[in-house]
Amino acid sequence: MKAITKNILVAPLNWGLGHATRCIPIIQELEKNGFTPIIASDGIALLLLQKEFPHLESLEFPSYKIEYAKEGKDFKWKLFKNIPKIILAVFEEKKIIKELVNKYDLKGIISDNRLGVYSKKVPSVFITHQLNVLSGNTTWISSKLHQHFIKKFTECWVPDFQESPNLTGKLAHLRNSSLHLKYLGSLSRLEKKELVYKYELMVILSGPEPQRTLLEEKIIDELQNYNGEVLFIKGKVENNKKKEVIKNITFYNFMTSKEIENAYNGSKIVLCRSGYTTIMDLAKLEKKAFFIPTPGQFEQEYLAKRLKRNGIAPFAIQDDFRIENLLEIEFYKGLKQFKATENWKQLLILFQSE
Repeated sequence: MKAITKNILVAPLNWGLGHATRCIPIIQELEKNGFTPIIASDGIALLLLQKEFPHLESLEFPSYKIEYAKEGKDFKWKLFKNIPKIILAVFEEKKIIKELVNKYDLKGIISDNRLGVYSKKVPSVFITHQLNVLSGNTTWISSKLHQHFIKKFTECWVPDFQESPNLTGKLAHLRNSSLHLKYLGSLSRLEKKELVYKYELMVILSGPEPQRTLLEEKIIDELQNYNGEVLFIKGKVENNKKKEVIKNITFYNFMTSKEIENAYNGSKIVLCRSGYTTIMDLAKLEKKAFFIPTPGQFEQEYLAKRLKRNGIAPFAIQDDFRIENLLEIEFYKGLKQFKATENWKQLLILFQSE
């Protein structure tokens, strides 16, 4: 008699660490509900999830090979130049999925922004907080294009709250839509703890190169004039964890989820990108933060401006940031946790075999 399998493929995009880290609570919920997640990604996203879930099978998928511009003003055009490489990767994903559905007897697929990871044979979920893809004067076409891909999936899970107050604003809320949307609430792998502050400031970096390195160099230079204890997590996922202490700054190349949870809870304020996964983590932990959006990345700029406008957190353009800007944090109320949570058992019924 053939054993019943409950394999679910979970495939986040390798674009910084945000897509991978927000899949961590999803993978955990799948395991709690009797499913067997199979991880699929590439680069640092795959390496991170392999470190978090060493007991799970993992597969390497084609890289989208997205390259960032050094100058923010060139971001959009650099992204458009990447489109042929992305399309090639999407076609490769489709071929791979056809094989994997049968090979692993998949009961479902969860794709975090990997456009070709779906199948008509099994329920396929797309995860995104960008129903509208902000791209300046091309926002309309980039949003319609993204929604066209989302329609190919059985459902679209949105990591935010459907009603106000919410974290994404116009990014994840459409006036009229034929998409099969389900709002998850805020997704975070972290839990709030009451710890004595060990660090005055926590710096946590993420995102693709070269912008990650440019920000690292900028902040290290500014920290020469900072006297408090600093924890600096570079966001460089490598085979081995590295720690270095230079004066009042403790550097790590990366941390596991549990280590980052303690680091956040043990730090008074946070300096970071305004990436959406980071914002969800900060909201769960009810932290005060200062944001530096990735230059030219419209989504991060929009989120940072929205948080400042709502009196939640200040931000600065990367080139303009000075360490003295951190003094602004005390005039903002900080992020807060929304209490509503999604019913995972109800959500995962989608993958139950008849």
